[in-house]
Amino acid sequence: MDDRYARYTRLRFDRPHPRVLRIVMAHGKLNAADETMHRELSEIWRDVDADPTVNAAIITGAGAAFSAGGDFAMIERIMADFDTRARVWREAREIVHGLIDCRKPVVSAMRGVAVGAGLVCGLLADISIATPDCRIIDGHTRLGVAAGDHAAIIWPLLCGLAKAKYYLLTCDTLLGAEAERIGLISLVEDDATLDARAEAVAARLAEGAQGALRWTKHALNGWLRQAGPIFDSSLALEFLGFTGPEAQEGLAAHRAKRPPTFPSDSAV
Repeated sequence: MDDRYARYTRLRFDRPHPRVLRIVMAHGKLNAADETMHRELSEIWRDVDADPTVNAAIITGAGAAFSAGGDFAMIERIMADFDTRARVWREAREIVHGLIDCRKPVVSAMRGVAVGAGLVCGLLADISIATPDCRIIDGHTRLGVAAGDHAAIIWPLLCGLAKAKYYLLTCDTLLGAEAERIGLISLVEDDATLDARAEAVAARLAEGAQGALRWTKHALNGWLRQAGPIFDSSLALEFLGFTGPEAQEGLAAHRAKRPPTFPSDSAV
C-alpha cells in the first residue's frame, strides 16, 4: 500500500483489484465520525486523485454498518468552540468538493445505517449501492440544524425536490430499496453480495478508458458545481444553527433518547 495512506487511523485500505482502492470507515460499532475521521474524510479524496496506481475507489464501512454520522463529542465541541466550528465547517466543505473534483470514479457500498458525514460520501459517490434494508437518514432538522452537508446540493438532483423536501424536513428513515426506487441511489444489492457487486463495478471502471471516464465524470458533475452556491448557503446555515438553542435541545434529546421539545417560536 502506498505510504500516503499510512497516516490515516480511522480509514482502512485494501486492494480488491490492482487498480481499485477500497476505503473502509472503521471506528467503533457503527463507524461514527469523530473529529479524526471527519478530517480524514476531508483529505482522502485528494490522495486518491493524486495516486497514479488508483483508477477507481470504493467507500464502505467496517462490519455491519456504513456510518452512524457525527459522534456526540464532536457535535458538542462544534457547538461550544468557534475554532472547532470553523474547522469542521471547512472540512465538511472539503468532503463534498473533494468527491466532486476527484477525477477517479468512486463507488459506495452501504449497509446497516448510513447517516451524516458517511452518508455524504455514500450519496456523492459516482455509483451508490445499498442493501434493501440499509437505513438512510438525514437527521439534521431532528438535531436542530439545517440540512447542510451534502443534502441541498445532491438530493433534489437525484430524487426530485418533492421527495428531497419530504425526507430532509421530516428526517424519516429511507430504506435502500425505496432509495433505489426514487433514484436517490444507483443500485440495490443483497447484503451477501454487496461487496462483490461494488468490487465488480469498480473493477469495470478501473479497466475502462480512463480519460473518457474521468472527463465524463467531470462533465456530469457540472450539475453539482452549478449548485455550489446552494451548498454553501445550506452549510453556512447548518453551522449557524449549531450556535442556537434548537441544536442544544436536539443534542440533549439524542443523548437522552427522547423526542426533542424545540422552542415553539423562532426569531428566524
